[in-house]
Amino acid sequence: MTHEEQRIYLIRELLAEEPGYREIEIPDHEEEQKRLLRSLMNIRPPRPISNEFLKIQDEYLKEEVARKGVTDSASLPVSSLDRRLVLWRGDITTLKIDAIVNAANSALRGCFVPCHSCVDNIIHSVSGIQLRLACDKIMKEQGYDEPTGKAKITPAYNLPSEYVLHTVGPIVSGRLTDKHCRQLADCYQSCLKLAAENGLKSIAFCCISTGEFHFPQKKAAEIAVRTVRDYLKTDIRIEKVVFNIFKQEDYDIYRELIE
Repeated sequence: MTHEEQRIYLIRELLAEEPGYREIEIPDHEEEQKRLLRSLMNIRPPRPISNEFLKIQDEYLKEEVARKGVTDSASLPVSSLDRRLVLWRGDITTLKIDAIVNAANSALRGCFVPCHSCVDNIIHSVSGIQLRLACDKIMKEQGYDEPTGKAKITPAYNLPSEYVLHTVGPIVSGRLTDKHCRQLADCYQSCLKLAAENGLKSIAFCCISTGEFHFPQKKAAEIAVRTVRDYLKTDIRIEKVVFNIFKQEDYDIYRELIE
């Protein structure tokens, strides 16, 4: 199969799962096809799927990542403040590292809004259907929603990282409180501890809670840097922490804090 044929196959298989999708036509243009495929993956509930589908999906998604280009975390310049800290502006789903952190919701099964711009949606879209299935298994065994400030680990599947750490940040609606700040610090501590316990040496954090959860960016960055630095003083198992930034405003804030 060519790359295009793989994409068409995946779309057809997902459309065939739901009787209500039978009238949906596959677009002619590549970008529209990609958007439809991602949408179908985003809204698909966690249920079994064939090994043949997963094989073709994995080949397709790995090629998509390769076309975007992979950044090796080992090549990134380190902070003058602490050589274990790195500030990097880029797409976290293209980063080769032991683990990336996903800012999840309390259901922990990914974002079901088609093509939503949140990091949770983007990570699940690039990783593949297996990530939602793995998260669903964890949550069914747990039996209750994931508490704020805790973390879970899964394989990364088709991402260039080895693992994904899923953590639920605080939702700020109205005034920022001390509890919000403690919960955000807990997210960073939980991820670092979980990474170390699993023998991981490098981890990349997104800006937890600053998007859809409305945590003020500057305060969130201060908590992130302080919590990570305090943790690294007592645990030498983690050798590299990347602060992954997407917006220029966040990059400027973090640069002041760690350079």
